[in-house]
Amino acid sequence: MTDVEQDGDLGEDAEQIEAERIEAGRKLFAKSCDFIAASTTIESLPPMDGPEVAFAGRSNVGKSTLINALTNRRALARTSQTPGRTKQLNFFDLDHRMRLVDLPGYGYAKASKTDIRAWTSLTLAFLKGRQTLMRAFLLIDSRRGVGDADREIMKIFDDSAVSWALVLTKMDKLKEKERQQVIARSEKEAAKHVAAWPGIFTTSSEKGWGIPELRAHITDLARD
Repeated sequence: MTDVEQDGDLGEDAEQIEAERIEAGRKLFAKSCDFIAASTTIESLPPMDGPEVAFAGRSNVGKSTLINALTNRRALARTSQTPGRTKQLNFFDLDHRMRLVDLPGYGYAKASKTDIRAWTSLTLAFLKGRQTLMRAFLLIDSRRGVGDADREIMKIFDDSAVSWALVLTKMDKLKEKERQQVIARSEKEAAKHVAAWPGIFTTSSEKGWGIPELRAHITDLARD
């Protein structure tokens, strides 16, 4: 076998493995996914029972919309045009193999200082004490890029030893050149952080871009 033939076989193997991962993700997210808890205090958090992934991001970055797209449901996670509406940690059970956690949005200027302190305290306690948290996904509006509030969350992830990955949302709103630019800038930002997973997910909930890949990634972390 020549080197060229061997390289070709390796490429085909990689494509086959990726196709199998995508299919496994499709099957898992086609299963039942149910809302199980809304927690506003540490005491009200559900028991640590199996792997979890969390979704974080600025208010109205599209967390709930992304969760709905992943699960093929229009209203599993409630969406709102009012920034800062999500004030609790919302837990969803995916086929008893994975929990999805929708964290409160941050960076909403009109929120009261009391609310901000409460949300921040709850989120910090969750991140630092949740042994079942496999990965956090930090959603970034691709039209805005990484901001100071996002950098603060990245540092919190690092300090809490939480493995996290960047997810760029609303990529369909950008032109191709703009997409490449925001990807490059985001990769530079993530590379500065020790807890960052080495990769970026580029998504559009409206177009379905990146959704199969994100499902596959979460399925890799799920309980068999």
